Amino acid sequence: MDKLRNYDISFSGLKNGRHKFKFEIDKTFFQLFDTDQEFTNPRIAVDVLLDKHTTFLEFEIKIHGTVELICDITNKEFDHPIENQIRVLVKFGEEYDDSNEEVITIPSTDHAFNTAQLIYENVALSIPMKKISPDVSEEDLKILDQFSPKDIEEEEHDSDPRWDALKKLKDKN
Repeated sequence: MDKLRNYDISFSGLKNGRHKFKFEIDKTFFQLFDTDQEFTNPRIAVDVLLDKHTTFLEFEIKIHGTVELICDITNKEFDHPIENQIRVLVKFGEEYDDSNEEVITIPSTDHAFNTAQLIYENVALSIPMKKISPDVSEEDLKILDQFSPKDIEEEEHDSDPRWDALKKLKDKN
C-alpha cells in the first residue's frame, strides 16, 4: 500500500469546495497491482475533481488516453483510445467499508483518501470485451462470420412414442 501513496488525496487541509488533481499513469502504475492486464503500454491521464463538503466528499474521476490491445481476429497489436468517468461519494464512519460501489465509508480519523483502486477499476471498465482492430476489413469480418458456429435451430422431430407415454403419465399428476 506504501507504493500507492502517490495517489492519496489529502483533504484535511483543504477548504470546502472544488479541488482538481491530475495524475499521469503508465505501466508502472499497473505493476503495483498483482493482476494480469489485458493491455500493454498504457498512456493515460487522470483528472480527479474533489468536491469537499463538511460531512462528505464527492470524487469525480475521469480517465482518457490509449492502451495497446491485441486484436481478437488478427492477433496484432493496436492502439485503443479509452475514456471513462466514475463518481464516488465518500462519507465518514467508524471503519472502512466499500461494499457499496457508489458510496465508500472511511474512518472519521482519516485525513487522506487513496484513489489508486478507483483509477484502476475505471481503466479496467474501459477495456472492451471484444478487441477488434480498426484495421480489420469487412472481408475479414465476412470470412469470420462464414466460419463461426451458427445457432442450432431446433428442428421438429417426430415424437418418440415412449416419450409421449411418459408425458401422459406426467400430465395425469
